[in-house]
Amino acid sequence: MHLPEYPLPDERGRFGPYGGRYVPETLMPALEELEAAYRRLRRDPDFLAELDDHLRHYAGRPSPLYFARNLTEAWGGARVYLKREDLNHTGAHKINNTLGQALIAKRMGKRRVIAETGAGQHGVSVATVAALFGLEAVIYMGAEDVRRQELNVFRMELLGAEVRTVTSGTQTLKDATNEAIRDWVTNVETTFYILGSVVGPHPYPMLVRDLQSVIGLEIARQLEEAEGRRTPDAIVAAVGGGSNAIGAFAPFAYLPADKRPRLVGAEAAGEGLESGRHAASIGAGKRGVLHGSYMYLLHDEDGQILPAHSVSAGLDYPGVGPEHSHYADAGVAEYVSVSDDEALAAFQLLSRAEGILPALESAHAVAYAARLAPQMARDEVLVINLSGRGDKDVTEVMRLLGKESR
Repeated sequence: MHLPEYPLPDERGRFGPYGGRYVPETLMPALEELEAAYRRLRRDPDFLAELDDHLRHYAGRPSPLYFARNLTEAWGGARVYLKREDLNHTGAHKINNTLGQALIAKRMGKRRVIAETGAGQHGVSVATVAALFGLEAVIYMGAEDVRRQELNVFRMELLGAEVRTVTSGTQTLKDATNEAIRDWVTNVETTFYILGSVVGPHPYPMLVRDLQSVIGLEIARQLEEAEGRRTPDAIVAAVGGGSNAIGAFAPFAYLPADKRPRLVGAEAAGEGLESGRHAASIGAGKRGVLHGSYMYLLHDEDGQILPAHSVSAGLDYPGVGPEHSHYADAGVAEYVSVSDDEALAAFQLLSRAEGILPALESAHAVAYAARLAPQMARDEVLVINLSGRGDKDVTEVMRLLGKESR
């Protein structure tokens, strides 16, 4: 295997004006050490062979590209495919990144890993690879997300990780990330921070993107087998921090504009952009710095971070990765908003139409695809990146639909 190389970021870790490193001085040596290790390992045949072996035989790649016949017929437009990242080991795309970062940690001699998690899928993936490679793991998770994702907390503990509940702020992903960074600053000599999305200081947005690009590379290869062409007409993916979307988008994003598919990121509109209770960083945010990176985020006139809201714990983050911020400004991708109610409806729609329970994150992408597909021609191809499975969300969906008493 090989890891793709893209024109961005530049040598300063910038995607246009976005990205960079806005961190305490104590973290600069660790980031420079990580970047040097990654740039060396990404061309190391032994490292790449080990990563490829684990992706194939442990994670279960390649994940299927499934033709959704029932959705295609129901929507009456484009031919609809689902990229089934939900079928990966641990149930989400997160394992692509955590396997790679854990292998880098091993090569760097780090025996302790830390992580932040919202929906719990990244935390479960980190706990999984820590068990696999014999690493100590500490996972930070907001108290609200611990409530919403109780099953995933238990899974992490079963796998041997310590889950530290964060009770500051809104008790969600942003606050968990704050605590993970504090831990890293304190223990930087011995600890590797496995960051779960394309956010944070350089080189994390680049590193996570490269490891997740396996999604888009497989889409091209599998579409050629299924449809005789490597590029779909449109790809839709959910966007919180943006890791699953960047994995699906990046292999196509740097194609010439006339050969590039329409790339659509579905942000969480929560209870509506006008309500103020949403997580649409591009749709309703402004530029600023959060967790070491310059990007679109939700903040007030004084620069204070505003609380994000989404029915999906995985999208409940007030920022979006710097490469997505660049894509939005440059017109490479478009970013749309999907409400909580639309996502819940799409969760039920996909379950009944195709027998697939999507993660609430992925349901946002399905909801927008339901708008887009009927507008497309019948010979066009639309790919929905199904980033995770919905088992983790069933209890929360049951509560939201008022089914608790049955």
